[in-house]
Amino acid sequence: MGWRRPRLRQLLPGLRADHDRQRREAIQALPAQLRAAIDAVPPGARRRRPGPSTWSVAEYACHIRDVLISSTIRLHYGRTETAPAVDPMFNDLRAELFRYNQANLTVVLEETAAAVTGLCEEISRMNDPDWDRVVLRQPGEQRTTRWQVRQAMHEGLHHLADIAAVRASLT
Repeated sequence: MGWRRPRLRQLLPGLRADHDRQRREAIQALPAQLRAAIDAVPPGARRRRPGPSTWSVAEYACHIRDVLISSTIRLHYGRTETAPAVDPMFNDLRAELFRYNQANLTVVLEETAAAVTGLCEEISRMNDPDWDRVVLRQPGEQRTTRWQVRQAMHEGLHHLADIAAVRASLT
């Protein structure tokens, strides 16, 4: 077979655990960051879309909440089932049918905090072998449960940046 370069996590076994902790801390910080991001936008601008294909602050806030909820369910399936296929979120359909732009943002912030609590509880149920379990996300796409947590963190942070961009474009 020949020599193969060792992966970084093989050289530094504590690195993976440290990254997992950092991701969890980043997820736990999302509700406060979302509140600050919303508060930075004048109330009259929170439901205004800067363009037809860009969501409003209210829509992004609802989406962050729903990403956290969906991630919790996907992580649970990944931990408890063998290679489960998980449903897509249907982002734009959710935004329209559940009227994201009309949502009470105080309630959305409370629900986001509850979603973070639930996701972190599910994360705490993970054992070492659980992190490499596979979830089937889209046809032909396999992701690990570790990726699911990383993606939840990424989506939250990414959409906080989207909210900042919307704020900048409207004020």
